[in-house]
Order: sequence, then structure tokens, then C-alpha cells
Amino acid sequence: MNEMSNITAQMPAQKTNNGLTFNADLTQGPYYLDGCDTIPKLFKARVEELGDRTAMREKDLGVWHSYSWRYYYDHARLLGLGLLALGLKRGEVISVLSEDRKEWLFADQGGQAVGAIVSGVYTTDSATQLEYLVNDSDSRFLFVENDEQLDKFLSVKDKVPGLTKVIVFDDEGLRDFDDEKVMFIDELYEIGQSYLKDNPTTFEEEIEKSKPEDTAILVYTSGTTGLPKGAMVGQGNLVFSLTSSNDLVPTYPTDEQLCFLPLCHILERVFSSFAPMASRATLNFAESPETIFDNLQEVSPHTFVAVPRVWEKIYSRVSILISDATGFQRWAFKKALAVGEKKAAIEFDGDTVPTSLEWSYKFWDFAVLKNLRRMLGMDRMRRAGSGAAPIAPELLRWFHAIGVPIFEGYGMTESSGVISICSFDQNKVGTVGPAVPGAELKISESGEILYRSGNVFQGYWNKPDKTAETITEDGWLRTGDVGHMDNQGYLTITGRLKDIIITAGGKNITPAEIENRLKFSPYISDAVIIGDKRKFLTCLVMIDQENVEKFAQDKKVPFSNYASLCAAREIQDLIRDVIDQVNKDFARVEQIKDFRLIDILLTAEDDELTPTMKLKRSFVESKHANLIAEMY
Repeated sequence: MNEMSNITAQMPAQKTNNGLTFNADLTQGPYYLDGCDTIPKLFKARVEELGDRTAMREKDLGVWHSYSWRYYYDHARLLGLGLLALGLKRGEVISVLSEDRKEWLFADQGGQAVGAIVSGVYTTDSATQLEYLVNDSDSRFLFVENDEQLDKFLSVKDKVPGLTKVIVFDDEGLRDFDDEKVMFIDELYEIGQSYLKDNPTTFEEEIEKSKPEDTAILVYTSGTTGLPKGAMVGQGNLVFSLTSSNDLVPTYPTDEQLCFLPLCHILERVFSSFAPMASRATLNFAESPETIFDNLQEVSPHTFVAVPRVWEKIYSRVSILISDATGFQRWAFKKALAVGEKKAAIEFDGDTVPTSLEWSYKFWDFAVLKNLRRMLGMDRMRRAGSGAAPIAPELLRWFHAIGVPIFEGYGMTESSGVISICSFDQNKVGTVGPAVPGAELKISESGEILYRSGNVFQGYWNKPDKTAETITEDGWLRTGDVGHMDNQGYLTITGRLKDIIITAGGKNITPAEIENRLKFSPYISDAVIIGDKRKFLTCLVMIDQENVEKFAQDKKVPFSNYASLCAAREIQDLIRDVIDQVNKDFARVEQIKDFRLIDILLTAEDDELTPTMKLKRSFVESKHANLIAEMY
């Protein structure tokens, strides 16, 4: 207690919001949240406060099971102490190769509590990629989910000599398996239990040793421009992100959240591993990314953060439902949507909604929109977020019109997940909001967005040269994004610096806005604009399989597989019509002259897609060079 009292005495002026106490002036570090300057200290404080209250839920065999904060802490403690017993030293790295589940968080919090740096590995990564990540990070321990992920380790076992142990979460199909380097999670808990008996206060003592300058997590970049780099995110970085964003987008202790993006990704890691700890909210694990829409209906979360692809998919699903509805239902939805759009437009302009329109909206909300939100699992959604990639402004307006307020935010791994956020009080559609409190933004002469704050990462693991390229000598983070700010400080991102297209005529074009307009169509899943050093723009398009198949069935268009669907003349005409409509809103030099459909159904295992289902421009251009050549 004396140590905590000393820390409190040194803290700067505090402010209280939503039951949380944190720095009043975030321009001055160190940063505190409820008197805690690291994630492990915050974890311990929440367990002491909340005890048997539900911290998380997980579905097993069709049934949701609840787990308390005490259960969470006890298992994280046994895991952390088990690692200590096996020889883990403070500052060493442990890696987790698993889909989202409670054990992922046990490893995250248990590892950090005893001084480990926790690194996530995508389950879509190959064995070769796993080998690189384990060796590059010098991981001492590897947690894997099941036999499928264990096989990746076994295939490169002799190439990762630095690993002390591999711990498996799920032993199904592995009961007779035996390998000196592999153990199961229950065995690790038993080792931790024995260590706890002999060292009853060690876990808490290790937590108190944690400092803001400690590296908390290692997050590897996608590696689209070379080998992945491990971004070192510090304890103080994470506390800053939590405190600065809470002011703008508060989460409440009564809130339910849904975790479905990979916890390796900085967005989901901050939102699902750390933010519920700060806000005391309850986390629910989706069964898998494929069941997200079913789990949304079951949980009906109060807050929900997703990548644009998910919001586009929900919009597409509603489009299908409406097209299948009766004539009266289509008419009613059209009327309700029109009223919602009018109301949303007035609110976006910051004006007061007329009483007559308010009453009209209440009627159509009761008659139509409320049922739609309930069907989508969004009837309790107070606030939703979109991040990790640009989203079409039209999509945000549509969701606001049906009563689901989505606010766009901007962040990156190197900014510990957050840079700027739109909110109820500060919202301009088409922008990503102002910088979070305590942070600075500016635009360089080249148009690049520069950021400086307490959550700028510590640098790249063992790559000081790459760190020097990314952080300037006076502490500005070079984001690699281009954009502009208005006179109120609202940031608009126009694209990636490396993605700027310079046509043969010398015209600079940022493709993101055109691509987003295309993706607003329910028939287009993703698009990549081509045109660098060429006379005109063309486009590679990935269709939305579900909606286009529905269109083909309704129009009696014959097809036998995905490739034949893409090749059908009627589908080509459908996409051409979408492109023609989008072209009308752009200058002649920015218009798409030709297109090709990618006729291979892509998954996250393919090189063209990131784990968050974004097309990788460089891979797409390289792999589909023949399609591009046809257009020129």
C-alpha cells in the first residue's frame, strides 16, 4: 500500500468520467487510469473490485458460459506462475497462435503480469510464417489453440530452437500425443498451482514491478512491403490509449461487447482485451468470424467495433432481405429509410430536428426500423465504431438512418490503436474526427499525416533503422497516410502515401475514395484501382458472392461455380452499371475506363487478403498482372 500511496501522490491533476479517474492533462506523462499506470495493475484492481461479477462469456456446444473476474484472475495467475516455474524471465516474449477465446486473454494478462511481452500470431499464418515470427521475436513459449495449429509448429520444430515449451489449449484429438516440447494448458495450470503454494505472493509482487516504460505487447505488421516488423507497444502507451479515448467514446459497466476480430490485431486487442478492463464491461467471444452475424443476434451488444467489410456485409444482407420482401414491406422500408435519412442529415449538420420530423421518425422507427435492428442484433447498440480501413460515408449515413450510429476512428499499430475518433459531440461524416485528447496532428509538406502523443509506440523489435524511418527525431510518428485537416481539427484521410497513383499524364490520384464508393454497392466486396504510370484508370473487382448469386438466381442467369458466375455476361453488365454510376461523381481523369473481376474466391489464407479481409494492393497487382495487362 505504501508504494501505491507514493504513486498516487505523484500523479498529476485528475478528472473523473464514467466512474473512471484519469489524467486531466494527457500531454504530461506518466498516465494513470484509476491510479494504475500499467495494464497488470489495472487488471489486479478490477479483480479486487469486481470479484465474482461476470467478466466474459464463451459459447460451448451451443450454450453460453459465464466466467467471473475472479476466475479470469485465478487462471491468468496460474498460467503466469507456470511460465515462471518453467524459466520465463522478465522481458522475454511469449507468442499466442489461437482464435479468440478466454485462454487467449489468460495468456495475455498472465504473461504481462509476470513481465512477459505477449505477441499474437494469426491462425491464418502458414508454418513458414510462424517460424519467422517465433525466431524474429525470440519467443520462449508458444501457446497454440489445437491440433491444427500444433501441426504448424511440428512441421518447423527443428527450425525454432529458441522455444522452451509449446502449450496447447484444446487437447481434442491429442490425448495420446507425446512430445517433450509440448504440454497442455491443464499441465501448465498444475505447475502454476505448485509454484503458487510455495510462492503465494509472487504474482502480485511481479505485477507491482510493472512500469509504464515496459514493453507490453508485440504486434507484427502485415508485411505487405517486406518481412513483418514487430511493433513494440509499451504499458504507458496502452494506458494513454484507454484514457484518451474514454473521454470521447465512453463504455459503461453495464455494456456487453462482442469480440470477433483476431486478437493479434491492435484494434481488437485494445477494444476487447484492455478496454473492458478499463470500463468494467462484459466481453462475449464470437464462436468464429463466420458466425459473427448469429452471435450479434444472440448477444445484442451495446458497443461494437468492426472493420468496414463487416458493415458492408450487414448492409448487403439487408439489401437481400428487402429484395425478398413483399411489396408492402419494401414500400414501408423505403418510407422509413427516407425519414431516417432526413433526420440523420439534419443531425450531421448540427441542427435541431423539427418536431414533425421527430414524430414521423418515431412512428417509422416503431413500425419498421426497431424490428430491423432487433433482427440484426443491434437493438441495444448505443454506439458502433469502424476502423482499420476507410469506410464509405454513404454507408455511415445509411446506418445512422436505421438507428445504428457508427462513428469512424483512425489508428494504427504504431499509435497503440488510436489517433482520432468521431463521437456524438464531435462528428463529421467523411472525417475520422479530431485527435484524441493530449495528442497532436499535423500534415507534412508531402501531405503525410504526422502524429505525436503518449501512445506512439516504442519502435520496431530489433530494427532501429526502421524505427528511425518511422519516428522523427522530435517524436512525430510518420503514419504513411495522406490527408488534410479542416479549421476545426477534423482529419480526413485520402489514402496511403505509397498507394498514390501518378498517371502517365502526371495527375496524382488517391484511389481510396473511388474504391470506397464502389464498395458501397451491395454487389461489390472489394476493389483495387490500377493506373500508376498508365494513361487511364482501370479496376480489379471482387464481387459479393452472396448478393451476386442472389441476383443471378432472380434473373435466371446460369452458372456452375464462382468462376462461371464472374464470367456471365449479365454479371459483367451488373458491375459495369455500378462503375458507370460511380464514374459520374468523379472528374474525367479519375474515371474507371475498364475493369476485370477476380474470379477466384479468396479467403484470409490467400496472400491477396489481410486477416481483416482487406485486399493487399501489391499482392493483387502482382498476382493478377495478366488481368491488368488485358485492360491496357
